Amino acid sequence: MNDLWLITIAWRLDRLRWVPRTTLAEIVQRDGSCMSVTTTDEPSWQGEHLTNRELATRLCEGCPVQDECLELELRTAGEHTVGVWGALAEDDRQQLHPYWLQRGDRVDGREADGGLRP
Repeated sequence: MNDLWLITIAWRLDRLRWVPRTTLAEIVQRDGSCMSVTTTDEPSWQGEHLTNRELATRLCEGCPVQDECLELELRTAGEHTVGVWGALAEDDRQQLHPYWLQRGDRVDGREADGGLRP
């Protein structure tokens, strides 16, 4: 991802700076598209060989809480983020993390809190 794109994403997340982590977790758990998938659902792309970015795009396509999910993951895992969160692959979130940190403090601080992961 280029710097301008990362800065734009970090700026977009500013609107969530003062939303507590517990609230973000509730929103993601309640409204996240990935939270409504059951083990009996098989995605149409199952078995395809996808890059992490392609997987992130497919998993999060149309999800109404991508920003909330991304903000929550950056707060809880920080630079140690793994998997797919907020429609971004982990390497993209790792690149985003320093830009996100530059945007300022959050209501709950920046420390990791793995207990709130959806």
